[in-house]
Amino acid sequence: MKPQARSKIQLRLGRLYFQYKRYLEWYFGTTKFAAQLLADEFEYTIMRHQTPLLRQLKDVDMWLQHNKIINLKIAMKQMNRIVIHPGETFSYWKTIGNPTRRKGYVDGMVLFYGSFKPGVGGGLCQLSNLIYWISLHTPLVITERHRHSYDVFPDANRTQPFGSGATCAFNYLDLRIYNPTDQPYQLCLEIDKAYLYGEWRTTTAPVYAYEVYEKEHQITQEYWGGYARYNTIYRKKYNLLGELVADEYITENRALMMYQPFLMSKTEDALKC
Repeated sequence: MKPQARSKIQLRLGRLYFQYKRYLEWYFGTTKFAAQLLADEFEYTIMRHQTPLLRQLKDVDMWLQHNKIINLKIAMKQMNRIVIHPGETFSYWKTIGNPTRRKGYVDGMVLFYGSFKPGVGGGLCQLSNLIYWISLHTPLVITERHRHSYDVFPDANRTQPFGSGATCAFNYLDLRIYNPTDQPYQLCLEIDKAYLYGEWRTTTAPVYAYEVYEKEHQITQEYWGGYARYNTIYRKKYNLLGELVADEYITENRALMMYQPFLMSKTEDALKC
């Protein structure tokens, strides 16, 4: 897992290859993508969650996080109240499109090979993280999700398990969610001065509840001197009587730690972006 540096040419060519490969799949593939936006919200809330917009992070200028809010508001307009009908797949990037300056996107924080830098559309991973987390608490199926390769910030005050987010990069690192049920699901999003909110809604009352948790969390020192972090994510499924009906494996996570483990600052917080 020792990081290997790649040249700018290698990175650019690799990105172009995977982007155009994904474009071909979008327009010539057989996947039926969700596209309908409704003005009204469905009646029943399945899962709702919120994440703070601004956090004090070591060596990160706050203007990057303020710009992130601008980017989030633009992206949310493309997907707020989108409906995944039975048999359809929600694609994060096909729904949002390419985040360019022409569309109003500004520089935000982008994680890059274990560090961060300004980049157009930076900060949109907060939205993909939120959508992934709430989707784990529904019958919807995650068909594509990419984990963070680097653990950049210490996780003081973390409320979710390590590795419970979904990184994104246009358009080849996507988040895709399939609806295998017989009812439609609607993604509803809100934002205010303090929080980003997301929820899945549907047309009938839920019959199951879900609890997402981690197992096998460990931090190991690699042969070359760095540290790696690992865990597995599971999900418990309960019926309306509170009885456990399933305990399901979801995914595993492995990331290189970019800070000294066990020495976490009280003023720092985890931000997966």
